[in-house]
Formats: sequence, C-alpha cells, structure tokens
Amino acid sequence: MASSGPKQAPKMSNKASAGGAGAAGANGAAPAVPLASPLMGKKKKPFLGMPAPLGYVPGLGRGATGFTTRSDIGPARDANDPVDDRHAPPGKRTVGDQMKKNEEDEEDLNDTNYDEFNGYAGSLFSSGPYEKDDEEADAIYAALDKRMDERRKERRELREKEEIEKYRMERPKIQQQFSDLKRKLAEVSEEEWLSIPEVGDARNKRQRNPRYEKLTPVPDSFFSKHLQTGDKHTSVDPLQGLAGLNTPYPGSMTPGLMTPGTGELDMRKIGQARNTLMDMRLSQVSDSVSGQTVVDPKGYLTDLNSMIPTHGGDISDIKKARLLLKSVRETNPHHPPAWIASARLEEVTGKLQVARNLIMKGTEMCPKSEDVWLEAARLQPGDTAKAVVAQAVRHMPQSVRIYIRAAELETDVRAKKRVLRKALENVSKSVRLWKTAVELEEPEDARIMLSRAVECCPTSVELWLALARLETYENARRVLNKARENIPTDRHIWITAAKLEEANGNVQMVEKIIDRAITSLHANGVEINREQWITDAEECDKASSVATCQAVIRAVIGIGIEEEDRKHTWMEDSDSCVSHGALECARAIYAHSLQVFPSKKSVWLRAAYFEKNHGTRESLEALLQRAVAHCPKAEVLWLMGAKSKWLAEDVPAARSILALAFQANPNSEEIWLAAVKLESENNEYERARRLLAKARSSAPTARVFMKSVKLEWVLGNIEAAQELCTEALKHYEDFPKLWMMRGQIEEQGENMDKAREAYNQGLKKCPHSTSLWLLLSHLEERVGQLTRARAILEKARLKNPQSPELWLDSVRLEFRAGLKNISNTLMAKALQECPNSGILWAEAVFLEARPQRKTKSVDALKKCEHDPHVLLAVAKLFWSERKITKAREWFLRTVKIDPDLGDAWGLFYKFEQQHGTEEQQEEVRKRCENTEPRHGELWCAESKHVLNWQKKTGEILELVASKIKNTF
Repeated sequence: MASSGPKQAPKMSNKASAGGAGAAGANGAAPAVPLASPLMGKKKKPFLGMPAPLGYVPGLGRGATGFTTRSDIGPARDANDPVDDRHAPPGKRTVGDQMKKNEEDEEDLNDTNYDEFNGYAGSLFSSGPYEKDDEEADAIYAALDKRMDERRKERRELREKEEIEKYRMERPKIQQQFSDLKRKLAEVSEEEWLSIPEVGDARNKRQRNPRYEKLTPVPDSFFSKHLQTGDKHTSVDPLQGLAGLNTPYPGSMTPGLMTPGTGELDMRKIGQARNTLMDMRLSQVSDSVSGQTVVDPKGYLTDLNSMIPTHGGDISDIKKARLLLKSVRETNPHHPPAWIASARLEEVTGKLQVARNLIMKGTEMCPKSEDVWLEAARLQPGDTAKAVVAQAVRHMPQSVRIYIRAAELETDVRAKKRVLRKALENVSKSVRLWKTAVELEEPEDARIMLSRAVECCPTSVELWLALARLETYENARRVLNKARENIPTDRHIWITAAKLEEANGNVQMVEKIIDRAITSLHANGVEINREQWITDAEECDKASSVATCQAVIRAVIGIGIEEEDRKHTWMEDSDSCVSHGALECARAIYAHSLQVFPSKKSVWLRAAYFEKNHGTRESLEALLQRAVAHCPKAEVLWLMGAKSKWLAEDVPAARSILALAFQANPNSEEIWLAAVKLESENNEYERARRLLAKARSSAPTARVFMKSVKLEWVLGNIEAAQELCTEALKHYEDFPKLWMMRGQIEEQGENMDKAREAYNQGLKKCPHSTSLWLLLSHLEERVGQLTRARAILEKARLKNPQSPELWLDSVRLEFRAGLKNISNTLMAKALQECPNSGILWAEAVFLEARPQRKTKSVDALKKCEHDPHVLLAVAKLFWSERKITKAREWFLRTVKIDPDLGDAWGLFYKFEQQHGTEEQQEEVRKRCENTEPRHGELWCAESKHVLNWQKKTGEILELVASKIKNTF
C-alpha cells in the first residue's frame, strides 16, 4: 500500500480539481474564469453569494466525495517506521505496533468481555464521539428506566415480603421452636426446680484450679519512661535490679520525663488528681458547721474509687475550663455569667467553699445582677443565705425574684408574710408578688389585699377574678364592671359575669351578657376565636354553668364558617364536645343546628342518638316529637319514638305513635312490622295476626310474608305456617329466607326428605344463597351422609367462588369427621382463595398446634388487622394461655370495633364469669343490652331459635355464654 501511493497521486489530484469549482462556488469565492453557458443570460440564482447551509458537504449530491487526497491521509509510512515519540515504551515504538494496539482496543475477544445481548464488541457506538444529543438520549432512557422501576417497585417489595414470610415459616427461629417447652416451664414447681441436679465440672484439675499470676506493682516512673522512649516491653529486666528504678542513669531526669508531651497518660497529673479527689471528698463529707468529720469508714474507699476518673483527660478538662473562666473574669469582671459559671464549675468538682467565695466576689463585682445574687443565695447555707438576700435587697430594692427567694428561705408563715408585705411596699406593681402574698392569707384578709392589688395592678385579669370570687354578689358585680372598664379586651371577665348571674338565678341576664361581650370585643378590635370560646364553654359545662355554656355556644357557633360548611362543622364540634365530656355543649350545638336545619333528617337522627346515649328518656321523647313534626316521612324517627315508649312499658302511647306514623307513611313496611312486633311482644297475638293480614293485602312484601310465617311457626301453628310459606313462594320464589324457613319447619318435624327437597328447590331458584347451601350440607351430615355433604359444599364453592363461609364449613366438616390433615389442606387452599377473610384466619389459628398458634395469630393480624373475628381469636388465645389482663384488653378492643358481633359479647361474658368480678360481669351485660347485637354464628343460633323468640338481649347473652365450652 505504501508503494502504490505515488502512482495514484495524479489521478486523485485530477479528481479533486474536477470538484474544485463547485467547492469554490459553494464557499462564496468567485471562479477565476467563468465558463460560457446558455444559462448565463437568465436570472441569477438566489442562493449564489450566500454562505453554505449548516451541514452542507460539497459534491455530495453528484457522488464526488468517495475519494481522498494525500493531504487527507498524510505521508505514506511503513509499518516498521519509528513513531515520532522517541521515548515510547516497548510495544509502541513502531507504526505497526500502534496499529495492532488500536485493533486490540477496538475488539477484545476475551470471555470476560462477552455480553449475551451485545456479543464481544460491546456497544456499536462506543468508539464514536459522545455528543450533546447522545447525552439527551441517555438522560431520556435513564428517566424511562427509573419510571419503569418505580412501577415495579411495589410488586417487587410485595414479592420480597412474601419470600421472607415463606422463609420464616419454613425455617422458624429457635425461640419459636422452643416456645412450647418454655411454656411448660410454668408448670414446674419450686421443689422440682430445686431438685434438678447441678451440672458437674468436666474440666481437668489444672483447668479447675488455675494458678493465678503473681503481679508486682510497678512505679509510675517506669511507665513514664517507656511512654517517652516508645518501648513496648511488658516485663522488667531482672539484671537491672530495683536500684535502676530508684536512681536512673545520668541525664535521664529531663523535664520531658515529668511532663510528657506525646504520651496518652500523664502519671504526675493522675497522681495530682488522686490528691485533688481525696481533698474534694473530705471537704464534702465534713460538717460545715462544727468542723467534725462524718466519714463512713466502711463505704468511704468504695465511694472514692467510683469518683476516680478513668482517664486523665477529665482533670485536664476541668483545669482548662477553670483557666478559661479565670481569663473571662479577669478580662471582663463585670460579666455576671462568668462568675456564675465559675462557681458552678467548682460546685461540680466538689469545692463548695471555693464556689461560695467566687460567687461572693461576683456579687461585689456585679452588685446589680439578679442572677448572681440568686446563685449566691443558693450556694450559701441557711442563715448565710438570708444575709446574702438581705444584702441583695439593699442593692436591688425593685427585684421581684429576690423578694420571692427571700420569702422561700423563711420557714415561718408570719415571716413569709412580713417579707412579702415589705416587698409590696417597694414593688407594688408586681402581680406575682400580690398572688404569692394573697395565697398565704385567710379569705377575709385576702379580699382586703386583693382590693388593694387591683388598684395597684388594674390590668391583671387574674387579680380581678380572684377578688370577684371572694366578694358578695353585689360587690362582685361592681368588681367585674370595674374590671371591664380597665380591661375591655378580655373575654374571661364577661364569661365570669355571666356565670355569676347564673349562680344567683338571673338566667335571663346570661344571654344578654354574652351578646354584649361579643359586641364590646368587636368594638375594641378583638378577633373572636371560635375554638377558644368553645373551649371556655366546655369549662363552663364542667363547672355546671349550663346556661352560660349554652349562651356561649349560641353566640359563637356560626362565627367564621362558610354557609355550605355549617352542618359538617357543627356535627364535628358536637362529637368533639362529647369526647371531652361536655354534654351540655353538644346539646346546645344540636339545638342550634336543628333551628338552622329543621328539615334535615340526618341532624335529627344524630341528635336522637345523642339523647339516647347521654340523655334521659323524657328528653329523647321530647326531641322525637319535634323530629316527626318536622320530618314526618322519616320512618326511623317514628320507630325510635314508639320503641322508647314500649321500653318504658307505655304500650298505648307506642300504639298511638305508630298510628300517627301510619297516617304519615301509609303502606310502610317498617311501620307495619314494628306494629306487629309491638303486639307480639306484648302477647297480643290476634292483633298481630290481623295487622299482618292487613299488611299482606295493602303492602305485600317478602318480609311481611316471612314475618307472617315466623309468627305462626313460633306460636306452634305449623300447618298455617306451611300454607303461608307456600303462598309466599308463589309470589317471591327468589327470596331465599322463605325456602330456608320451609326446610327448617320440615326438619323440625323430622321430615328429612321434604326438607332436602325444599332446600334443593330453593337452590335452583337462589343458587347464590350461601345459607341455603350450608343448611343442605348440615342436613346431609346429620343423617350420616358425609360424602354427600362434602360434595354439596364443593358444588357450592364452584357456584359461589371466594366465599369464606363455604370454605370455613368445608374445613369444619373434615375436622368434625376426624380428618385433621384434610382440614389443614383445605384451610391452606381457602386462605389462598380468600387471603383477607377474618373468619378463616380466626379458625386457622386454632387449627394449629399450641406452640404455633401465636405465630399464626401474628400472621392473621398482619392480613386482617381490624377484623373483629381475628381480634376475637387473639383474645381467646390469651384466654387459653391464662393471660387474663391481655385477654380482657383484646375482648374490649373487639366489642369496640364491631359492637354488633354477638359472639364477641357471648365469649366476653363467659370470660368474665370465669375470671371477672360480679361488677365486671354486670358491666358487660349492660353494654351488650344497650348495643343489641344481631349477628354472629353462636348468637344467631340462639336468638333465631323458635323457642327463644321472646327472649331479651340479656337472656340470649346468658344462653350463648352457657353453650360456650373452653375447648380451645
């Protein structure tokens, strides 16, 4: 290639000259000789004479760029020619070596450089220049990768969490593996524990009886010497002898030996520190009055050892601080903090007398500093402190803090009064002094002092209010009027005036005073803070000032609230007042809300529930009468009123309320059924039948028919019940409860075939009714057809996927049949299909062996943290482990989260019967009766039983508790 360069050079230069004209024209340089052309006479092209556009390559359009000239490639060189660098390293001294090296750099075929996606070569464009657009592209791709990673982050974290949980289940901790054994230790008696033989010492004689090393104390000079020389010897040369330690060789006693500059320990300073600590300890334990020592000879050395610093740096720090503070004192002797800090440093180090001397010197240098005098009084003993305070008063007769300290130093009450009265002569404007003095006086003397105090401090609200409390009614009114004149911007004076009028029976004045207060404060530029006024109203409520509390609420409840937010905000305020125990405030808020929103059913309902929970029966009935007058279409308000009368055993009044409800809501199902329940509960069965017959004709619904069947069934009229059920199914064949009742009636009469037929017909019409499937399965299990029951449940699960009730019954079926392994397998499948089902997790806890139950309960709480069934299972678990306090806490938590779960109340009551007092049992019973639970497997089995149809909530609670056996 090197030899062919000269031969081809002319051709290349000719080609280059052929394209030179175009290049010259493009660069704006006119050619030397223009060529003759027929186009010369035409109009000149517009781009001629203009600079070339960006990126223009001359000759690219006609293919005149596929060649190079010598100026492009440089002179031809042989591969063996030396490079320009004379000092190039071996392997890079010739052109061929460098070309070979470049080829190696371009592609490295080593196995470590292989990439599955890119192969050996790496990136295709790694050798190219890295430009701005490459940087932008990389930034875009990086942002995309980050975005995709964030999208997958939650899924990845969830997967990692599941893997960790799986790992923990497969490989439990040693603590979990031995939990059952540790639990059994609770059963070991003290005699058994003491009878466990001691473990013998299996070591040999030499290990059992080691010969302790004999240690010889070494003088401090030895360590100092070796710290200086840097030697690392750990033993003394026996040839040196002890004389070498006492009389060192000449020249060794240098100043550096005694005060090492580089070693970590300064033995001389540690020796000084020991003497300092000894002196400090002795000064602490000496009697400052008589000078007699009170050292405890037995505990002294132990206490002294505990005070010796572990490092010499402690003493050094104290010395540095002392020097620094000394410098500050000398530089600025009139700086009080320097004297106080110096005294406290000496106090901390135990030099109390030095601290006292320093602070007294500070009082001489800074006689006008309160802090210095107070510190001096604190450091001095009793009588000396009094003398210091007296001296301080002479220098600073207007200092309140010094007078207060002087009063505190006095032990006799009379002396305290004398000091404070002397102080008030000098500083009559101090509220703190007046309050301290008044607290020591009797009521009559206090009233006299307060009357003088408000003259001296007319802007103190506390003094005015205290005086008003001690005065008579008439005088208190005058005092408060004067207080309002002196302090027109304080709301507490107005509220106190209102409370005063209420306490003296002038309730009609309370509203006027509060309204006048709002007006006056507005006129004086005071912003009415709604929250502060509501807080004041709550305090009035707690002080039994009901009228004042209600007047304040009415005055400020609407201030600063948008019109559309009023209802929501007021309901929140009422809930807040109830939580704070301010029931009258909440009642006033509800009363105001009902005046503003008289036709809002939700407000009436919340007010009614408030009266039901916190008020009396009379207040509830009065509220409900007003409610039905404003909202006659609200059935629930009519029903609450009728129920209140019925609970008060006023049946005629309840009937009249329901009659009025009929007039306002004709053909209302709820009111018909309430009337039927009222009559049936009071043993008026004929009236109940007539009402149901009217309801079936005027307002026929599935529930009305169901109640009709239930009434005949519980009264023992089986034939009438069956006829009504058949008639109802003609109209409402898709109502599953009718099919259930029909099957249960047949099952009660031991007609298993008819019952099975009824259930099967019902399932054809209502295939998604879980209760029907369960009833049919239980029927087959009762007659001994276990296989058929299992098949029914499998079919039910296919028709109703993800149904926890069906899975739970399948697990229990296998468990009752004694097939525990199959029940565990089914439970695992159930938790896979319904991972957030509380009833399944609660059952899974007690399917485990005792040692694994706690672990399973933790898993259940992670999946269903607020599910009442899981909380109930945890409570039962603590109950089974006899952890009574914890079990009670979890029972309370369960009934708080879901008070409608009757099973929780039954188990809680059973627990209190075994481990609680009679008061605790009664409390659980009352709470259950107030809540009136309606759901729960055990609860519904008793409450819906035909024989228990007239039983109250308390009686059903007793039945449920009696049926519970501690099999867990």
